Amino acid sequence: MRIHVADHPLVSHKLAVLRNKDTASPTFRQLVDELVTLLAYEATREVRTVEHPISTPVTNTVGVKIADPQPLVVPILRAGLGMLDGMTRLVPTAEVGFLGMQRNEETLEIHTYANRLPDDLTGRQVFLLDPMLATGGTLVDAINFMIERGASDVTAVCLIAAPEGLKVVEEKIGDRADVKLVLAAVDERLNENAYIVPGLGDAGDRLYGIVD
Repeated sequence: MRIHVADHPLVSHKLAVLRNKDTASPTFRQLVDELVTLLAYEATREVRTVEHPISTPVTNTVGVKIADPQPLVVPILRAGLGMLDGMTRLVPTAEVGFLGMQRNEETLEIHTYANRLPDDLTGRQVFLLDPMLATGGTLVDAINFMIERGASDVTAVCLIAAPEGLKVVEEKIGDRADVKLVLAAVDERLNENAYIVPGLGDAGDRLYGIVD
């Protein structure tokens, strides 16, 4: 597995505002959208292309276009939805699937409760979206979910990650060259409740409000 941590002042600035507990939901949503667009630039660096003949105002030439099958963007519900527009803005031809995964706060086990994906992902490049990589369990299950269905290339885009979660993903996924992780930052640690420190709180609640 390959890991890329974005090193850019705009990423650092926007992430700092996201962390601020006084940042309101509308601003939080906008900043997540902007951050994901910046991360998507790195995440899509190896997107497959094919040559494509075009005519400019001056002459005929050959350019490139994204190859078929089109990339598949998969937000992990619900917080991953807040990252979807930022990703598809950069890759508007991508198809979109949805994966609902929830962590039991007591056992930390992952439960898949929603799946709107093709059964056969053979040859597909998949981009998983999840704001936070905490314990690593959700991301490991999501990556394996895609690989088991034949995905040939999986890139996970997360805003922040805990070192403990990164270690779990590296141990479970191993040295697969077809799996990549793109992050805005690696934080200090997990606390006793498995929350990322310093973190940014519950991304889903900060994006959409608290739903009882």
